[in-house]
Amino acid sequence: MTDLLSMNFGEMQEFVRALGEKPYRAAQLYSWLHAKGAVSFSEMTNLPKTFRETLAEEAELSVPEIRTVQESKLDGTRKYLFRLSDGEYVESVFMRYHHGNSVCISSQVGCRMGCTFCASTVLGLTRNLTAGEMLAQIYGISRDTGERVSNVVVMGTGEPLDNYDNLVRFLRMVSDEHGLNISERNLTVSTCGLVPEIKRLAGEKLMINLALSLHAPDDALRRRLMPVAKAYPIREILAALDSYYSVNRRRLTFEYSLIRGVNDSMDQAEALARLLKRRNCLVNLIPVNPVTENDYRETRPAEAAAFKKKLEKYGINVTIRREMGRDIDGACGQLRKRCTEMDADL
Repeated sequence: MTDLLSMNFGEMQEFVRALGEKPYRAAQLYSWLHAKGAVSFSEMTNLPKTFRETLAEEAELSVPEIRTVQESKLDGTRKYLFRLSDGEYVESVFMRYHHGNSVCISSQVGCRMGCTFCASTVLGLTRNLTAGEMLAQIYGISRDTGERVSNVVVMGTGEPLDNYDNLVRFLRMVSDEHGLNISERNLTVSTCGLVPEIKRLAGEKLMINLALSLHAPDDALRRRLMPVAKAYPIREILAALDSYYSVNRRRLTFEYSLIRGVNDSMDQAEALARLLKRRNCLVNLIPVNPVTENDYRETRPAEAAAFKKKLEKYGINVTIRREMGRDIDGACGQLRKRCTEMDADL
C-alpha cells in the first residue's frame, strides 16, 4: 500500500496522474492531508466518490492513535503518547509560548545513541519514523488542541540525523506551501553530533536552526556522558558546525544539561566559554530531568544562575530553559518506556 502521508507534492502529482485523475486533484488531496489534517478518505468531500474508493484500495492513510495525554497544571504543556500502526509508541510535546505554539516531535522509535542521562535510549532503537509519521504527530496535536502550530523542534525520542533521509523529507514537506507552510526559520533540529550528517545537511541549503547536544566542555567528560563522543571529538563537531553556519548563517544553539556535581562547576563553565567564544551561538542550559536508570540530579537554581553568569562574562548568549511541564513526565522517553513495559506485561 502506498504511504500517502510521506509523499511530497511532486510525488503526489505523479501518483494521481497514474490513477488517471485530473492533475488538480493532486492539490486537493495534498491539501486534505497536510493542510486540513484529514484522517479518512470519506472526509475529502470535494473528491469524486470513485476517486476516494480507489484511494482506499491503492493507498494507506495511517493515522497514529493518541494513547495518552498528560497536561501540566503549571503551564498547560501537553505531552502526547502516540500509538503507531505497528503498535510502537512515540512521544510529542505541545508548548504554548508568547511567540506561538511549538511542538517537539520524535524522529525514531527509541534511540541507539546511549546518552547516559536520557530515558529515550533505555530500550534502544526499534526503528526509524517515516516523514509521514513525523508529520502525523503535528497533525494529531493540532486536531486535539484546535490550535495552529508555528514552530517545530525535532528533539524528542531519537537522533534525527540518524534518520537522515526521512528527516530531510519531513523538513521540506512541513515547510511546503501546499501543506502547513511553516517557515524553515521556525524549524529546529537537535543532534548529538554526527559529523558526516552535519556536513551533508549543510549541502541541503535549508534555512533551519541546528542545535548541538553538547553537555560537556571537554572530550573526556563527554565520552562518559555520551558514547557518540568516542567517534566524534568536540573539535571535529565544531568544525562541522562552523561549516554549516557558513552556508545558512543561522545562529547555532548548544544544549547543555546541567547535572549536579558532574558538569556544573565554575571551571567547567569557563572551559565551555573558552570553547564557544567568538561564535554566533546561544547556550541553552537545561536542568536535567531525573531518570530512574541513573542517579543524576539537576543543578540547584543558584548554581545554575552562577554558571550562566560565568558564560555571559565571556560575551556568550545564554538562557536557562523554562521548565515547562515539570509536573508531568518531562524527560523524553519516560512515557513511552512505561507504556511499552506495561504492554509487555499483558
